[in-house]
Amino acid sequence: MGHRDPVCDDRRMRHLFDCPMRWADLDLLGHVNNVVYVDYLQEARVDMMRVHAPDRRADDLAEGVVVVRHEVSYVAPLEFRFRPVRVESWVTEVRAASFTLAYEIVDDGPGGRTTYLRARTVLTPYVFASERPRRLSDAERDWLGRFLEPAEPVRRSTPAPLLRAEQGHYPVHVRFSDVDVYGHVNNVKYFEYFQEGRIALMAELWRDLPVEAPQARMVVAQTDVDYRIPILFRPERYDLWSRVLAVGKTSLTIEAEICDGDTLLSRSRVVTVFWDPGTHRPTAPTPDHRARLLAACVAVD
Repeated sequence: MGHRDPVCDDRRMRHLFDCPMRWADLDLLGHVNNVVYVDYLQEARVDMMRVHAPDRRADDLAEGVVVVRHEVSYVAPLEFRFRPVRVESWVTEVRAASFTLAYEIVDDGPGGRTTYLRARTVLTPYVFASERPRRLSDAERDWLGRFLEPAEPVRRSTPAPLLRAEQGHYPVHVRFSDVDVYGHVNNVKYFEYFQEGRIALMAELWRDLPVEAPQARMVVAQTDVDYRIPILFRPERYDLWSRVLAVGKTSLTIEAEICDGDTLLSRSRVVTVFWDPGTHRPTAPTPDHRARLLAACVAVD
């Protein structure tokens, strides 16, 4: 377990991190759960900052940052094994008060490279004592530039406010273990909350289907999450609202938001794909499942 020296050539320098897997990382299909991948990315990101940070204040970037946006594309299913999985990390953009990291989760073997996931994260340095972002220092900008592979900037989405129907409501209870030392919910946990809301929405939509109807199995293909205001530990619940945004031939898009009253805290857009575990290929939903989705969605591909 742990970091490796960065890989270098004439075009790039990337941080390499071998992340151990746990049996508890798996979902019902025997694949690494979509939420867990984001935990792997966080482990690689913290390792990168601590190993290569420019001075003794390494924790300023390792822990003193907040996530502004995640974009995660799930390329291939990853099954459990006892050896670690490789995470490559590098920088795609450096701005005055934010920077973007890109990642790939991969295996390199005799048969070539297998890519399981590609992702990007926008981060901003943060002073938790004053609850305010800060600008990057010159030393931090110079260091981030060593890992820079410029790419198209991440663009934050600004969708219209969601429709709040009781069908798509899920109360979010923050557990004490969800928060970091600053009392903020860790960015990875948002993926769990959105997953719980998505499962609750699907259970509501599938309710009262015929007993003989086959089970709808789905995998996540893409998740984008915007972080607006930190979620804090408290006994009162937050509100999570979800809706089916679009239905395709083998996929559906679900948009969701977490709110505190009328205050938007976070928003997500998730593309899921109906999955045939026998063929390991996308498949069309049954007519019964599709009819329920069409009745609930606000647009159709």
